[in-house]
Amino acid sequence: MSSRFDVHIRRGQPITMGLLVFFSIIELSISAWLTARFNQHHNFPSSSVRDKTRFILFCSAWTILGAGIYMTLFLLSAGTSALTSVGSHALFLFMTWVFWLSAAASITAAYSGGLSCKGNHPPYCGQQNAQEGFAWILWVLSTFALLMIILRGVAATRRGDGLRGGLIA
Repeated sequence: MSSRFDVHIRRGQPITMGLLVFFSIIELSISAWLTARFNQHHNFPSSSVRDKTRFILFCSAWTILGAGIYMTLFLLSAGTSALTSVGSHALFLFMTWVFWLSAAASITAAYSGGLSCKGNHPPYCGQQNAQEGFAWILWVLSTFALLMIILRGVAATRRGDGLRGGLIA
């Protein structure tokens, strides 16, 4: 039974981590650009938005580095090494999930649910809306990845490997 799911894990893990890296690069670009503009012109809507944009910049860098490393290690070790164990993935993805939930919720709260770019709007309104949207996309992706790792953790525990077991049986 597990060999049937192993095929999906061999394909799905690199795809999921690749999507996390891809969308994080987009988010990093937006948040770095906004941070540079806010620092240069001091025209941020509030200090809260400025600080949360910086936190999103950190979350993006964290995700690019972590997901890139996990994707590379998984491809090199075929998911059987201790570095690519279920527990290791779960720890990274849980931290990433918390970061993106915090980032997306806090920037949404700072914008009072969202920005309207009609009429009198803050500077860089479109970029700020894109930043908020991509933060939520990254939270959804990390939620999906975390749920898959939890399911693999249950399967690894049932087969007796525990959380030290690999993603692939």
